[in-house]
Amino acid sequence: MYTDEERPGRPGSIWLRKERAGRGPAPVHDRAGITAAAIGLADDGGLDAVTMRKVAAAIGSGATALYRYVERRDELLELMLDAALDELRFPALTGDARADLLAVARELRTVCRRHPWLLDLLQARPPMTPRVAAYLEYALAAMQHVDAPGRAKLEAAATVTGMVAMVVRTELGSAAPTREREAAQAEYLREVVAGGGHPHLAEVVRSSPPGPGDDDLLGRLLPRVLAGLLGGPEPRTPEAR
Repeated sequence: MYTDEERPGRPGSIWLRKERAGRGPAPVHDRAGITAAAIGLADDGGLDAVTMRKVAAAIGSGATALYRYVERRDELLELMLDAALDELRFPALTGDARADLLAVARELRTVCRRHPWLLDLLQARPPMTPRVAAYLEYALAAMQHVDAPGRAKLEAAATVTGMVAMVVRTELGSAAPTREREAAQAEYLREVVAGGGHPHLAEVVRSSPPGPGDDDLLGRLLPRVLAGLLGGPEPRTPEAR
């Protein structure tokens, strides 16, 4: 005799299973509450702070009871990813694929800055969840008139998330540098360039001298990358220069 958990053909995806399998007393908790507790732990201490034991403690349960709702930590991470992406707002489509992808990238950037642990899940291969599917649907709708294979469009969508994660890591890692630090870096760069051993670097510095921290790295880089992936001329808008 099989239990609900062991029966043949039982879905492996948490999204295809009932909230709580098996017989017994009525559920005390639900996925939404468990996920919220896990996100609270991650917001405070990163993904390393999210263990089944700690999440169970946060909802006032035992770890054994938690497994009735979530079978393993990977499923919990899926729930967290999906819940965080529920904060993502999809801008209205304009018909300009690169502009629309840049717009949703900026929305995703906001969510990632709110939940930095999300970067680890996005830079790995994200699992398929309802809101990951919604993001892909939006991206493909933005590219519906682009003459490119479906695989290239999926790669472009994945590139958007990867670049957002890279940019947010850069922003968070270099937040609020001190004036002394910036001055020291500029001083060393001038010395390197003046030495004559780095002519290509010297030319770039002469033509584009470094300025204060860039507050729109995503807007400058992503359109160029998308131009390479999807074809067409490189964008010449002020944002993309």
